[in-house]
Amino acid sequence: MKTETVAMLLAGGQGSRLGSLTFNNAKPAVLFGGKYRIIDFPLSNAMNSEIDTVGVLTQYRPYILNTYISDGRAWGLDKPGYGVSILPPYEGRKGGRWYEGTADAIAQNIDFIDRYDPEYVLILSGDHIYQMDYSELIDYHKEKKAQLTIAVMTVPWDDASRYGLVEVNDDYRIIAFQEKPEHPRSNLASMGIYVFNWKELRAELLADMEDDNSAHDFGMNLIPTMHAKSMRIFAYPFQGYWRDVGTVQSYFDANMDLLDDSVDFNINDKNAPFFSNNFSRSPQFISNNAKVKDSLICDGCVIFGEVEHSILSQDIFVDKNVVLKNCIVHTGAEIGDGAVLENCIIGSYAKVPKDARYIADERDNPNEIIVLNS
Repeated sequence: MKTETVAMLLAGGQGSRLGSLTFNNAKPAVLFGGKYRIIDFPLSNAMNSEIDTVGVLTQYRPYILNTYISDGRAWGLDKPGYGVSILPPYEGRKGGRWYEGTADAIAQNIDFIDRYDPEYVLILSGDHIYQMDYSELIDYHKEKKAQLTIAVMTVPWDDASRYGLVEVNDDYRIIAFQEKPEHPRSNLASMGIYVFNWKELRAELLADMEDDNSAHDFGMNLIPTMHAKSMRIFAYPFQGYWRDVGTVQSYFDANMDLLDDSVDFNINDKNAPFFSNNFSRSPQFISNNAKVKDSLICDGCVIFGEVEHSILSQDIFVDKNVVLKNCIVHTGAEIGDGAVLENCIIGSYAKVPKDARYIADERDNPNEIIVLNS
């Protein structure tokens, strides 16, 4: 069995900064944009890039995620012998332990990758919203004769200290790294998307496993070690839309971007569509007295009140005299008569009581956007 590229999708994160959205759910399985889950984006990118072998590495509360992915059919990743495989952390070489870091997660699955004898391994994260043709990234990696290529994008200088940063020469070869520095020397941020030559990566993973002082992490350990050996490491400058949705505020902002005509991200792109495993519900019902403006409304919603600049997932009930503005409402929630909610995230199957009121203002901390959960 042979394939040129195997994608390994790191989807085991707890996502504690997302609060109750990940209380009983892995971060990649959190709903996004009404009908999608966060993991739909890298899986759809893989399918659209004609990468047919994907390992999904799960850990924290994997049941919803595993059930959702199923056999990968929703993304066309069900090719016999290839397709998508769920890889829990119990079958590594040392056996019976959790993944201890991003590099360790891949190391525990060396046997899975070896089965396909790939030239390249593409490492992806399960908590980013973006559209990328991975085949262009891999072609760039080949052209540079690289041993590792890191996808990067330019971020605002005042935000750069949140990221792992790289410095490059005129050929985009990486000459220095900074991991979330207080005083950035660069604003080229790593996107957590890597292409490795499998031969070199395999050797580095085995060596890292034997280092008891290592955190077994790509950014902290394995990549700096490769750089210290003067390996050919290049940056791939990405120009499209990309958001890390690891906090409540970034998650909220990315959802709201779907309603902003000025944002260059087309979730309805027919040339590179995004797929999901959500089944269709009954049609929406919007009452004659309802008011809906600049919003994304999914199947099964029943609306009697007012909805503005909001995203409603499936099967939402909005009672009369309700006002929703700048809200994200997850599957099955019920909003009671007279409730007024602004700048809120409302959890799945939440029951918002009659006349409930929460209106955030400029004094609110962005991480305190209310999350109501049943």
